Amino acid sequence: MTHGNLKEFQEALARRLRVASEVESTARLGLESGGQRYLIRLEEAGEVLPVPPLCPVPLTRSWFLGLANVRGNLVAVVDLAEFAGGAATARGAEARLVLLAERFGVRSSLLAARMLGLKNLSGFEPCERESAPPWVRACYVEKKGGAAVWRELDMGELTANESFLQVSR
Repeated sequence: MTHGNLKEFQEALARRLRVASEVESTARLGLESGGQRYLIRLEEAGEVLPVPPLCPVPLTRSWFLGLANVRGNLVAVVDLAEFAGGAATARGAEARLVLLAERFGVRSSLLAARMLGLKNLSGFEPCERESAPPWVRACYVEKKGGAAVWRELDMGELTANESFLQVSR
């Protein structure tokens, strides 16, 4: 991805996020990690950015990828797919970090294989949570014949989850 395209993507995403925040809160940020699709409430996400260089931290769990410098602030980076019990996320050109909103009091981010844009819940219908962890708020399928299950993350539950907080081995 060229710098011009990345800048255009970020500007377009920022515009869409501003518009979405002015509309009713049925909009969610869609992402893919480990072959799973996730939704995040816009107010629970900080910002989305390309994956910067990471500084690994020794003696931590494999899903804790280390720390990233985001404009002078150290941010923890968690591989969402691996944390959820799947394989590690490949860090390709489409990979992004989703920073958690500051209101959670943790400087943390989730690694996503790729972003799937803004999704409106009116295009989804609820489905069974299929033994989902407590940090999954709800599960949905798309009304237009979608077979993929979308898991809505509860960032409050995630950031309070003992497993998420215990990064040491």
